[in-house]
Amino acid sequence: MKMQHCSIVQPEVKMCFINKLISFVLCSILMCSVSSSYVAANPVHEASFTTGISNGWNRVERWRDTSGNLSAEDFPTDGRGDQTGQRATFFGTSKPSSARFLLYHAPGWSSNTKSVPVLLVHGANQDADIAWANPNDAGGYGCGQQTCPSTGLMQSLAADNFKVFALSLAHKNGDGYFWAEQIANAITVIKTKTGASKVDVITWSKSAFNARMYISSVTRPWGTRYRGDVRRLIMLGAPNNGIDWSFRHGWTHTFAVYPGCGGVINGPTAHTSIMCYGVWNTGPQWSYASSFFPGSVQMLKRWDATYPLPSYEQDWYTTYYGGQGFYSGGQGIQAFMHLSLVDQLRAAGTPADVRVHNLCGDRANIALIHNEHTGPSDGVVFVASCNDSTGISNHGGSAVLYLNHLALGWQSSGMTQIRNWLNAI
Repeated sequence: MKMQHCSIVQPEVKMCFINKLISFVLCSILMCSVSSSYVAANPVHEASFTTGISNGWNRVERWRDTSGNLSAEDFPTDGRGDQTGQRATFFGTSKPSSARFLLYHAPGWSSNTKSVPVLLVHGANQDADIAWANPNDAGGYGCGQQTCPSTGLMQSLAADNFKVFALSLAHKNGDGYFWAEQIANAITVIKTKTGASKVDVITWSKSAFNARMYISSVTRPWGTRYRGDVRRLIMLGAPNNGIDWSFRHGWTHTFAVYPGCGGVINGPTAHTSIMCYGVWNTGPQWSYASSFFPGSVQMLKRWDATYPLPSYEQDWYTTYYGGQGFYSGGQGIQAFMHLSLVDQLRAAGTPADVRVHNLCGDRANIALIHNEHTGPSDGVVFVASCNDSTGISNHGGSAVLYLNHLALGWQSSGMTQIRNWLNAI
């Protein structure tokens, strides 16, 4: 995951760091339809950057989908979802249209000799920098613990002779159909650059769900169906059977989002109103119905029949099931379940030519957030959801490591497992 850059000052900084830690989790949109017509991806190159690039990248390019189907999405008005730092420079704006994406090139992208190139795709509120090249890009706590390394999986794979690319998406909680389409577009560009017929795709949380949408041809009528161009899909912390964390622990999460409560997290809440410090705050714009977070409904799934809800947490019943509590009010998770894609995606299956792997964590120790503790989890996603293989036809194996959700892509044990899968015949 990833969030905005935070300078180390004041209590709101703690909330900003929390913002860096969470949104992986919160991803989705409207109901899906599977198209019977094939629409080819059609990205157009707009700009290249070869100097002044931070975090070890060799080259960055801006591309645009010209189909007219990917539009500008709404950003929170207080700037919490804006692109920052070098991403804003490369996009040319802090609020880019979702028709645009950045393609990062690692050292050796054109000279390393392993035949199958690798595409890295970040999760919600992340970008190519913090997810793959510099987990310390946003400072301490942004990687799931107090101190963070300055290099990541990109450097590890490039040193192992892979041709490595990474995608940075325009909207940090964007429509999942848009993300799936841009993953297809990035694969198109990489195949052209390298001459490869297939690409290995490594994804984290939200992007894992969206990449699975692409390979399963779960798309809008205008979207690109799977074209046989992925060799392996490696999913880190994927909510394969959904997530209910923001409803299960909604009181704490809502406080971390609502501005009136001092919150800065860039993600939706279970509530449309909450009392903070004796004052009622109304905020439908911070709920799951908001246009700020079009990618967040898609991955919802009820887990209350598997793991009991924490009945000792404030307003636990009304937060999950809807209604007016003592200090909060909301619609409840069931009001949004008709928009979830979880069961539909699992039923769609995956192509036999794509080897799929699940990398999961079982250490619920993410710094500064309310970790998921009602069942085994990585702090955000239940292990049972991440490790779910329903609908995966060519399963290459799973690994459950003693890591939290934000450490899966940069801790040495996670990187070793990823390299082992990529290097397997």
